[in-house]
Amino acid sequence: MVLHLISLGLTEKSFSLESVDALKKCKKVYLENYTSIINGSLKPLEKLINKKIISVDRNFVENYDVSEAKKENVAFLIVGDVFSATTHISLFNDCKNKNVEVKILNNASVLTAVGITGLSLYNFGKTASIPFENKNIETPIKILNDNLKINAHTLFLLDLNPGEGKYLSIKAALTYLEEKGVKGKVIGCAKLGAEDFIVKYGEMRDLKEIDFRKPPYCLIIPAKKLHFIEEEILKKWKI
Repeated sequence: MVLHLISLGLTEKSFSLESVDALKKCKKVYLENYTSIINGSLKPLEKLINKKIISVDRNFVENYDVSEAKKENVAFLIVGDVFSATTHISLFNDCKNKNVEVKILNNASVLTAVGITGLSLYNFGKTASIPFENKNIETPIKILNDNLKINAHTLFLLDLNPGEGKYLSIKAALTYLEEKGVKGKVIGCAKLGAEDFIVKYGEMRDLKEIDFRKPPYCLIIPAKKLHFIEEEILKKWKI
């Protein structure tokens, strides 16, 4: 018996043939529904595997007893890549501690999809998250400043609560950064990996006027010094 931690990638069609084979062998299939959202519907996947996908929240995942997978094959579906969130690393660790066999299937995530902006993935520093309640939150600014000191790009992941249909907008995140004294050019992204993705580059005040349509959203503040290829590609997204 195995606990499968299966990365879905970023869209409804980016799951792998390997993941379909694994899911067909599973008795239960859970979808972790709080760290991100899939671009599209998983109904086609349900039909392929002939199983209902059970959507579960943070509380379920963080308190899940991996020993269930000693009795039957179980899978967790994770949007993006399994190891993009600490919760999933905890599941992996629990399996190792309890001698539960665990199998990992990797896929694309926002951490790699941001490469479409033209910024080199090698030049990104530590990633920061901007929460809904951010008035007294300083950690994202500290991370930004630390990254700027080493001339690294900063990726900001914007908070979301799919269960309640709540998503921190790019405009709200930019307002937060402005109130913390951040200035300059920024890249706004929506639905990276999907066909109708949006990438816009410009001054913060100008990006606040852009309709980025549907989530998930993220922001990037580039390093001060860019490689000439990074500069060239960034111009393609300039508003």
